[in-house]
Amino acid sequence: MTKTILLIEDDTALRENTAELLELSDYKVITSPNGKIGIAAAKEVKPDIVVCDIMMPEVDGYGVLEALSHDTNTNQIPFIFLSAKTEHKEIRKGMDLGADDYLTKPFDEEELLSAIESRLAKAQIISKILQQQTQVTKEDSENGLRSLHELKNFFDDHGDLSRHKKGEIIFKEGDHSNKIYLILKGVVKTHKMDENGKELITALFKEDDFLGFTSFIDNNPYQESASAVEDSELAGILKNDLKNILEKSKNISLELLELLSDNLSEIKEQLLQMAYSSVRKKTAQTILQFAQVLNKKPEESIKISRNDLASVAGIATESLIRTLSTFKKDGLIEIEGRNIKILDLSGLQLIE
Repeated sequence: MTKTILLIEDDTALRENTAELLELSDYKVITSPNGKIGIAAAKEVKPDIVVCDIMMPEVDGYGVLEALSHDTNTNQIPFIFLSAKTEHKEIRKGMDLGADDYLTKPFDEEELLSAIESRLAKAQIISKILQQQTQVTKEDSENGLRSLHELKNFFDDHGDLSRHKKGEIIFKEGDHSNKIYLILKGVVKTHKMDENGKELITALFKEDDFLGFTSFIDNNPYQESASAVEDSELAGILKNDLKNILEKSKNISLELLELLSDNLSEIKEQLLQMAYSSVRKKTAQTILQFAQVLNKKPEESIKISRNDLASVAGIATESLIRTLSTFKKDGLIEIEGRNIKILDLSGLQLIE
């Protein structure tokens, strides 16, 4: 398909000679004698490329480039400057404004044709990339899922619902992991047994959290167990179904990757706390963590077993009970049976 070149040049002889040269090279050429006429021609014709002199009456080349750059219909057209000026500052000014190339007069035929061909080729490549991106966006739209929020709605609408009483096992370490879950209601803990048979809670999950990510390999076993901390409701979908959704939506894949990265950072912080913090700080941080996950206000009681608190904190249950008694004496918490109420939030946060 013949490409159209808009040549804007006030020198009549140079304009006519250059136009003839380009036409002999199988280009369709439209000419304009000044910048003002050239701007109007560019907006009407929408050429494949503009070749423009700088020093012209009415509107100079910089003004032409600026006008076309501010119009969404013309701002993607490749633009080549022509000028007798060879000073570095003039060249820099043109390129800073967004010109694709710069030729100084006098130029030879091969130099001009090479510049035009390379800029047209670049524009074609960019256009193809934009079309591919548009197609991906269109496919995402047709799929109906464009964000993590919509993915969660998909779980809610199409997932297999399961309800679990407090303390009930959702899946066990070593079970085949065919599903990924979204927690619709309640709180879930994941946990492992250490070499001494002691339970270690690895993470807590609340409403609107995903649960059960291992890999997208079918039947890859769970690396930990999951149990309901309180009565919970989950929606699960098959790994293959989720994999198909992610393959069709780059946006959801990136959002999910960011979410999982944040979760890993939180787990790393918890492990560092377990390894290096004092018993008092571990206990205080664990109480605060449970309050956050259970979405409790400071004046509301937290009902959680001492074993679970000790497991998350990474300390012996006996040490935890002694520390809780100290916190009670210090007026930081109130204990009524299995319930713990935070009395001094800032005091717990400041414990070292």
